[in-house]
Amino acid sequence: MTDWTDKFPQAARDFVAGRRLDEVECIVADIAGVARGKAMPASKFARQEQFYLPNSIFLQTITGEWADNPSGAFTEPDMVMTPDYSTATAAPWTADWTVQVIHDALDQQGKPVPIAPRNVLKRVVQLYEDKGWKPIVAPEMEFFLVARNIDPNQPIIPPMGRTGRRAAAKQAYSMSAVDEYGKVIDDIYDFAEAQGFEIDGILQEGGAGQVEINLNHGDPVALADEIFFFKRLIREAALRHDCFATFMAKPIEGEPGSAMHIHHSITDLATGKNIFSNDQGGETDAFMHFIAGMQKHLPAAIALLAPYVNSYRRYVPDFAAPINLEWGRDNRTTGLRIPISGPEARRVENRLAGMDCNPYLGIAASLACGYLGLLEQESPRAECLGDAYISQDDELPYNLGDALDLMAESTAMRSVLGEEFADVYEAVKRNEYKEFLQVISPWEREHLLLNV
Repeated sequence: MTDWTDKFPQAARDFVAGRRLDEVECIVADIAGVARGKAMPASKFARQEQFYLPNSIFLQTITGEWADNPSGAFTEPDMVMTPDYSTATAAPWTADWTVQVIHDALDQQGKPVPIAPRNVLKRVVQLYEDKGWKPIVAPEMEFFLVARNIDPNQPIIPPMGRTGRRAAAKQAYSMSAVDEYGKVIDDIYDFAEAQGFEIDGILQEGGAGQVEINLNHGDPVALADEIFFFKRLIREAALRHDCFATFMAKPIEGEPGSAMHIHHSITDLATGKNIFSNDQGGETDAFMHFIAGMQKHLPAAIALLAPYVNSYRRYVPDFAAPINLEWGRDNRTTGLRIPISGPEARRVENRLAGMDCNPYLGIAASLACGYLGLLEQESPRAECLGDAYISQDDELPYNLGDALDLMAESTAMRSVLGEEFADVYEAVKRNEYKEFLQVISPWEREHLLLNV
């Protein structure tokens, strides 16, 4: 074994132990959270310290088009990509022995590229650390297993289960529903174990073929890395069993959407104590300030938490979707939920993010709201003690265009995330929104063709 593999985490070292490593995938997440990069023979990777990619990968839309560079010239300078060996993990679904390594994106002067999503999250975490705080997050991942769909004109349908019947809806927490596609779940567990990821739990959600995976709490960047990896391993597990895994916010009409709930707590770097709880175990002013920041700034962050036109199909009443900025203790009708916990684990759960968001950007945007609240030291509205769905205020944008407008107008959000990143993100998403508006939907043909 060569010396460079000694830099791997234990799980990756175990994966390659006694084997000849064939290939290394050098990857970085683009604006959408898609893995971009290069694959190379392990022997070549061992001989080089970096490689290069054009910075234009962060101007590419989800459709593969290119947004205009907000800074002007489109010269596509190279970025310097350097491996973060702490992220090395197996790719256990490949035919040969392959390892994936996330790379840091630096400019040619050695500074972090400000428009790289992973660097945006690192920037927000550093803002916390500069104040003596350490953010802790715990994400939940919801997704659908669906039948293979190779014709975009056809609706997405649930997968066939082991009983020979389509996966059924309204079976939340049912163990037999999970067993219907147990072979996919088994592969997810096996892949996760090979990659060194710890799953806190897997359960059936309310939609047909909808699954939720919970991850343990930890460092925001490390957890975003895990979700980035998890999306790929889940897709690969599904493909082994003749179905697709989709992280669309709302893939099936009439079914619930898929969220990426984010739990947040903040510890004091000096003491390691949760700043949301005092010595007597009660709630602190910082806890209330964090909630107030979420209520005040989340509208400007929705463009990152709900990044596609489909994302807003999840924000509809009666489908267990959080379409408000109310907060409440153990109240799942509120957008901001305070789960039951002891003082050391007191946290705020943001239920607004969709599973379609880039995990780096979704976590960064959510933490940015809380950070601004801690600085502004304002108080939240009164706790919602009943059904938050009953009285809906139009505080949130309900389409991508309005969400981008709110983000563009927020000097506070742009400042925390970085002005250059905010400009690039808006350019990419405006391009995608424009493309969508040029598509004529079946609903329009059905109801408008002969009736207007």
